[in-house]
Amino acid sequence: MTTNGHQPHDPPTKTGIRVVIVGAGFAGLTAAIECHRHGHTPIVVEKFPSLKPLGDIISFAPNSSRIFDRWPGVAQKLDPISLRPPGLTIKSFKGDTLYHQVWTEEETNWGLRFDGHRGEFHQIVFQHAVEHCGIDVRLGATVVDYFEDDNEAGVVLEGGEKISGDVVLAAEGVRSKGRTTVLGYEDAPKPSGYAVYRSWFSTKDTVAQDPELDWLVKNGDRHVAWLGPDVHFIAATLKNGEDISWVCTHKDDKDIGESWQWEAPLSDARKVLEGWEPNIQRILDRTPEPLIDWKLVYRDPLTTWISPKRRIALIGDAAHPFLPTSIQGASQAMEDGATIAVCLKQAGRGRVSEAVEVFEALRYERVKSAQKTGEQTRDIWHKADFGAAKKDPESFRLRREEWLLNFDAESYAEREYQRTVEVVREKGVLEARELHIPAGRYGYLEYNGSIEKN
Repeated sequence: MTTNGHQPHDPPTKTGIRVVIVGAGFAGLTAAIECHRHGHTPIVVEKFPSLKPLGDIISFAPNSSRIFDRWPGVAQKLDPISLRPPGLTIKSFKGDTLYHQVWTEEETNWGLRFDGHRGEFHQIVFQHAVEHCGIDVRLGATVVDYFEDDNEAGVVLEGGEKISGDVVLAAEGVRSKGRTTVLGYEDAPKPSGYAVYRSWFSTKDTVAQDPELDWLVKNGDRHVAWLGPDVHFIAATLKNGEDISWVCTHKDDKDIGESWQWEAPLSDARKVLEGWEPNIQRILDRTPEPLIDWKLVYRDPLTTWISPKRRIALIGDAAHPFLPTSIQGASQAMEDGATIAVCLKQAGRGRVSEAVEVFEALRYERVKSAQKTGEQTRDIWHKADFGAAKKDPESFRLRREEWLLNFDAESYAEREYQRTVEVVREKGVLEARELHIPAGRYGYLEYNGSIEKN
């Protein structure tokens, strides 16, 4: 069942709204699929000439898995290749078990999450966009500029070709040229002070051959987090133990330069994890080189995500990069796509700029609060008091907040559009944002002390 008034296989009523989307990542593809579902005509331009199944683990929480559920066949393809452990075991860097967390109640009440290989998930979503929806995706199309006036917006490709539409969605990540158009100045990313070593490989001739590590691959998937001083290491086995992924978040103050992803020798991770428990060392012994060294970028919260003429909007990482400890970056990118599609349909072609304003008002404060949770989880884990853990082991659990996870972006936008647009017309976008401050505006509710409500 869907919430937009038609059955999954019925063609949507055409709105006549042309949507140009820059970037074919999860933000861009979600926006394209959702715009198609709601009757708009999307076109996606992507600078890479081909899409390869690269990367490692990515997570989609229940607030985004319900979006997958609305795309015929997609959730069914994601589920068998998703991480399905009995829970998350949290350990100290010395190997002491601190807490074992299960997801039964969350999954029963809010829905499944999908955690798996970024490239494999992306291929499924890309195929759905192109083959099921028939969306025009142009690969090898590099955007060099954006433009807009009172009636349309568009992009200029390398070579001079212009592509115009009623609205442009910039979904090209933290270095999006759309940010310059929206902000009016160049906004370079800064190092966050942290980086992540990442790896993904088969367990067949590696971990599975070590009798001290075969607990990671026997009897299904496993998910374990080790916490140390300003470092955490998470390992997960997937596909019934066939593959293993691990990530290690650590301090890193190096400049980002022109790239924030590098190859690194295994010896770099060994230095960070020196003195950690033997199981960590065994996993490293069986990890192929090189590692991916992913610098976590930081940006101050933007004053706005939308352009002066209100026909260009930033979505996904272009608008709001997340720390991995939020486990929400990809989910919030998908929420952006679902929300803008609803706003455009509610507004109609004659009020596209107004739809863009409502989009920002609906999303801005929710995203800021979601970002805060990532900072708090990192601080809880990286500044862990292991002595206190014995008295209060639950303090180390991964917080899972209902305001964040039990949320339906599509139905929320449909329900809140009219109330929001009235405030936008009367008082402007800044005032309208205040309508949508979640209960968790300062992050996790249990740490707020007091909660401000409208």
